[in-house]
Amino acid sequence: MKHLNASLSATLLLLAISASAQSYLPTQEVIQSQKEFQDDKFGIFIHWGIYSLLGQGEWVMTNQNINYQEYAKLASAFYPSHFDAEKWVSAIKAAGAKYICITSRHHDGFSMFGTKQSPYNIVDATPFGRDVLKELSEECAKQGIRLHFYYSTLDWYREDYSLGRTGTGTGRTMNGEWNSYLNFMKGQLTELLTNYGKIGCIWLDGHWDQSDHPDFDWGYDTLYPLIHSLQANCLVGNNHHLTPIPGEDIQIFERDVPGENSAGWHEGGISSLPLETCQTMNNSWGYRITDQNYMSISAIVKYLVSTAGRNANLLLNIGPQPNGELPEAALERLKGIGEWLSKYGETIYGTRSTLIPPQKWGVVTEKEDRIWLHIFPDDLGDDTLTEIFLPLDNIKLISAKTFDQAKPLKFKKEKTGIRITLDQIDSSCVDYIIELKRK
Repeated sequence: MKHLNASLSATLLLLAISASAQSYLPTQEVIQSQKEFQDDKFGIFIHWGIYSLLGQGEWVMTNQNINYQEYAKLASAFYPSHFDAEKWVSAIKAAGAKYICITSRHHDGFSMFGTKQSPYNIVDATPFGRDVLKELSEECAKQGIRLHFYYSTLDWYREDYSLGRTGTGTGRTMNGEWNSYLNFMKGQLTELLTNYGKIGCIWLDGHWDQSDHPDFDWGYDTLYPLIHSLQANCLVGNNHHLTPIPGEDIQIFERDVPGENSAGWHEGGISSLPLETCQTMNNSWGYRITDQNYMSISAIVKYLVSTAGRNANLLLNIGPQPNGELPEAALERLKGIGEWLSKYGETIYGTRSTLIPPQKWGVVTEKEDRIWLHIFPDDLGDDTLTEIFLPLDNIKLISAKTFDQAKPLKFKKEKTGIRITLDQIDSSCVDYIIELKRK
């Protein structure tokens, strides 16, 4: 009988969501923000909090079942004396990133901004006493970088959060006051969208914590309209691993490019919303002192191109050190990505990828009258690629050339598409680019 009731509740919830889907129509402000978001193509994710002091990642509190009151004592030792918003934003801008998404509050419940909703925040609970999000927002505005806020919808610290799958060993006595917690979130979101200038996106995370309760009501029907009402241009994203639900403006893929599910988390399909893949430089989101397994610059560039070739953005993560500095290994990679984008960025920024899906040899991006074929030599193995057939029977090409040397390539129109003859591909590059121009 309980199973029947749970199934009935889940069905009713789905029906309610389906009904509300008909009522959400993005405003012109949101539609413009969606376009700008897609044009940006590359952002930097920042996971930073008091957990960095332990150097074991952002999940250390629940992974090691640390008592919430003992964990909170970390705040009294958090003094990131080397934090410099100007240096952060300058390095990120030089990398070619167009936006930053930073954790305003992660699952441990500690707020990295001067909230009035709880004293458990960086201004009131640490000797540092500075609002790093305020400093970052001002610097982003100065340097022309968009700012997004990650916001956790679950909390391993507060007693009014309904117990989910994680954070069960932190010693809290749950009081079941869900409305109190919901009002807390509304208060914080109001602060974030009122006191920190123009915000590009609120990036929610934690939905999956209540996956054992399919009828759990997160209050999205009030949270999403609140966000849109406070800033009409602000996008809503939710890292729930499902097909987007009403009120959301982007779709997020965690540690996977759209269309792949190597992480095994994604349960939904690919929507028509703007897409974003979040991925880490190494194996950790928050700072982990033992994790030096960073992707090479070439591997990151290839991942960025692969993401763009699937019509998505790449949100590349960095976990700052407890002293407020970005790890040297991360800075080296930012510099390398920036050097590549300074030369090839026009084949990424502002592009879409709708003509041809990913191929064995690489991906395709397009913008206005140009099409770029991104060939990945590493993926070819011992195969020799001498020509590429594009099933584009309704497009008339004017020219085809190599991107680097601008060397003309032969092409011919066939009944079902276009055949391009290639010169020898430079196997030393990460991305060998062919530029096509069409009428």
